[in-house]
Amino acid sequence: MTARSLGWILPAILAASEWPQFRGPNASGVSEETKLPLDFGPDRNVVWKTAVPPGHSSPSVGEDKIFLSAIENEKILTLALDRATGRILWRREAPRPRKQELQPNNSPASPTPATDGRNVYVFFADFGLLAYGPDGNELWRIPLGPLNNPFGHGASPILAGDTLLMLCDQDTGSFLLAVDKKSGRVLWRTERPHAQRGYATPVLYQPPGGALQAIVAGSYRLSGYDVRTGKEIWWVRGLPWQVKPTPVLAGDVVYFVTYSGESDPGQQEVVPSFQEALAQLDKNHDGRLSKDEIVDPRMKSRFDEYLDLDRTGYLEERDWKQFQERRRGENSLRAYRLGGQGDVTDRNYLWKNSRSLPNVPSPLYYRGVLYTLKEGGVLTSFDSKTGEILKQARLPGALGAYFSSPVAADGKIYAISEEGKAAVIQAGAQWDLLRVNDLKDGCRATLAIAGGKLYVRTYSTLYCFAAVE
Repeated sequence: MTARSLGWILPAILAASEWPQFRGPNASGVSEETKLPLDFGPDRNVVWKTAVPPGHSSPSVGEDKIFLSAIENEKILTLALDRATGRILWRREAPRPRKQELQPNNSPASPTPATDGRNVYVFFADFGLLAYGPDGNELWRIPLGPLNNPFGHGASPILAGDTLLMLCDQDTGSFLLAVDKKSGRVLWRTERPHAQRGYATPVLYQPPGGALQAIVAGSYRLSGYDVRTGKEIWWVRGLPWQVKPTPVLAGDVVYFVTYSGESDPGQQEVVPSFQEALAQLDKNHDGRLSKDEIVDPRMKSRFDEYLDLDRTGYLEERDWKQFQERRRGENSLRAYRLGGQGDVTDRNYLWKNSRSLPNVPSPLYYRGVLYTLKEGGVLTSFDSKTGEILKQARLPGALGAYFSSPVAADGKIYAISEEGKAAVIQAGAQWDLLRVNDLKDGCRATLAIAGGKLYVRTYSTLYCFAAVE
């Protein structure tokens, strides 16, 4: 990550030793901190530990507080903890007018809060956006939804100066929202009709001499939006339908990984147009397709959950066009040069690699090397310029599923499996596993690094770890 790609946010964030959002500065997962602990666990190198309610959101570290979202007794909460002691300073309950459908791996408190150091900004799919001041005083609220995402929500809010950005991708009605962080006034709302359910958090890119952009990975395309206006400036085609990992930047290059069922290389197919489908299948000539009119057993079995996006009981033209895009999408790890306008799919392409693709964890770019972490504890290092695999191996002792993303600092990579095995890896093209620490509890939150300390949220506890002098 370079000063050019981070632009205006470097001095404000890194100098204050904060970790202000999901995966830290610009969602990079990278910190400049040093002297971090190699060994840590419930009884080793603990500065403090605090019991916290459940939730999958990661800790955000401000000037003197740590912020989390949580759920307890069906109440959705925002918590502020004292950064020095771990003491819970305040907790605020958000309205919960509905309970959105979720898959078992998700939580009503999955999105990570964003902080400007003092104030905190949170999103709950069961309500919308809220902002709180340093003492927990509510600054503003914006109800949103209900959202049509059967797996629940995953994207987190981010700050671009005084603008708060929130991505709400769903099966119908997807949009990117910009809000004035001080007043809660909506600055713009850009609809994303191509997008279905998605979970990636936007990242920021400052083009030389141009307007700040928000880069969004979603169904079928990666897009760059003007943060001032919400206008889509450029896009890359060919992504699969359901995107979870967040992109990472390195200078003027964006790296992103996408994996979705039925989208491996070679599985793509050309689906007939909607009019052709109607001519063949629409037996009652009502201009739409019921489940009974579908002949393909694969489509029939996935009709309700994946194809009928607006839950009308029929496939209309948008449903069918989305299905066409879905069958064209391809899983891969890709690198694209940033810059330009319009469709840059071909002219900005650098490379792609379709091996060892993670479902949830975001890629990591650290000291010139690109990494992915796949379920089963498979860590892969790539040549960031060519996409060539440099080393690929499992992490012995940490072979489970992964929902948290890898992060890096002090020449090391930190990765935590769902069962709470925290691997510490010597970074490099030929990386080396140094240690696996057992947290004795499950974990789906991404580790935070700030002020020479590691902040780790397990299912039941928030830990602060530091190396003993």
